[in-house]
Amino acid sequence: MPAAKPPEFRRRAVDLARSGQQPVAQIAKDLGISESCLRRWMAQDDVDTGRREGVTSDERRELVELRRRNRVLEMEVEILKRASAYFARENVLPKCECPLVQELAADGVPVALTCRVLGISRSGLYEAARRRPSAREVADRALTTTIVAIHESSRATYGAPRVHAELRLGLGVACGRKRVARLMRVAGLVGVCHRRKRRGQRPLPAPHEDLVQRRFSADGPDRLWCTDITEHPTSTGKVYCAAVLDVFTRKIVGWSIADHMRSELVVDALQMALWRRQPAPGVIVHADRGSQYTSWIFGHRLRSAGLLGSMGRVASSVDNTMMESFWSTMQRELLDRRAWTSREELASAIFEWIEGFYNPIRRHSGLDYRSPNQFEDLHTAATAAA
Repeated sequence: MPAAKPPEFRRRAVDLARSGQQPVAQIAKDLGISESCLRRWMAQDDVDTGRREGVTSDERRELVELRRRNRVLEMEVEILKRASAYFARENVLPKCECPLVQELAADGVPVALTCRVLGISRSGLYEAARRRPSAREVADRALTTTIVAIHESSRATYGAPRVHAELRLGLGVACGRKRVARLMRVAGLVGVCHRRKRRGQRPLPAPHEDLVQRRFSADGPDRLWCTDITEHPTSTGKVYCAAVLDVFTRKIVGWSIADHMRSELVVDALQMALWRRQPAPGVIVHADRGSQYTSWIFGHRLRSAGLLGSMGRVASSVDNTMMESFWSTMQRELLDRRAWTSREELASAIFEWIEGFYNPIRRHSGLDYRSPNQFEDLHTAATAAA
């Protein structure tokens, strides 16, 4: 591409062409430019002198300058937006942050502009790029690798509290909970959160008194059980699950999965709990006022096993809050995380989640971040030692 001609050269060439001494083509040839270029200069001179309408050279230069300034302003805004997100994510103050500058440079933002907007010294930036990582940074990277592994092993459900508990109790790693939260935030790791639940149908009147009165506590295993039903849709229909939870250990001691929610569903869950635990007479079984739990067959099974029935008030989820908490955990950590193609697939997933993850592995905040099985084993060992 030929070099641009000086303004004085252009003015003299246009004056020579207007003098009429020689044809425009010959003048252009003698000056070493194309005829179209010379005629374009003449047309622009007509605009600049007011003989023709159009954008003058001064206006064109001003427009170019305004466009340049607009591009610079857009890049400055982008720098500030990216920097705000970066410093909030990294939880650090603005300083010589090489990763941020490198990210912006890869997107075409000049390094000098980034340094000017952020108030960063370019010499300090290059010095930081050559500096070896500190011992703290190396330790954070190693700890982040462990945190990622723990998060993946929890099926991406653990938040900072449970990841910290796994580091402290499971691996014996001494670190602060806020440090774990910061590293998880930097790595983009989050736990599964609660969601609002919809109010269901009002249950039938209860044949049993409320023996719990919202006091969900027990001094040992198999003293107080809670039970309830949940449902979840699949592409081939709904899956229903009834479960029996031991209040002391938070362990699911009995469950039943079916494609219906008849009384047999809750009776089968109770039967599994009786078969596995062999409880002494007098265990309280607390439920809501659903028709399955007010049915004659469920009451008969309670009486024949020497168990005491208990029911909360009508349409009060807090009267069975421990089971509601368990369903909420399963809902957000398993059921709502994907679409289920068949009843068989979801039934197998529920079984594997309860018996393969929740009871033996998942750390429970109410058990000092131990799993139900581990908590029960510790209690059994302590009782035997006493």
